Amino acid sequence: MQSTAKTPLEYVASLPEERKIVIEQLRTIVLKNLPKGFEETMGYGMLSYVVPHSIYPSGYNCDPKTPLPFLSLASQKNFIAFYHMGIYADDKLLNWFVSEYPKHCKSKLDMGKSCIRFKKMNDIPFELLGELASKMSVQDWISLYEEKLKR
Repeated sequence: MQSTAKTPLEYVASLPEERKIVIEQLRTIVLKNLPKGFEETMGYGMLSYVVPHSIYPSGYNCDPKTPLPFLSLASQKNFIAFYHMGIYADDKLLNWFVSEYPKHCKSKLDMGKSCIRFKKMNDIPFELLGELASKMSVQDWISLYEEKLKR
């Protein structure tokens, strides 16, 4: 379900009440923990946290007019999605998250390359996701992104 909302607040307001509560909690934990320099915006119909062009003028290599994406939150049809590009690009961070997840959550980890899916709204490890959001600075992400582009 790609949203047509133009702002993060419009996106949250458009959600059904049970989803609104969860997305608001996730948004709060991300904003509290995300290192300085990332910017909240809308991207690809989701809440997105990006490296703005003012910090990284090159933007996203697939579309340089788009700021460099880092993290996104979305209410999909059957789940809540938490996208984190850092776990896709950094094996050490991915391994840390996979090993920590069972300590914080009863549900089996359901994830793709960068997407962590939550089908049970009452079993989302908010604090763990906040910690994950805090583990990579803007400069760390830019350096890792550029390193991966060279390959």
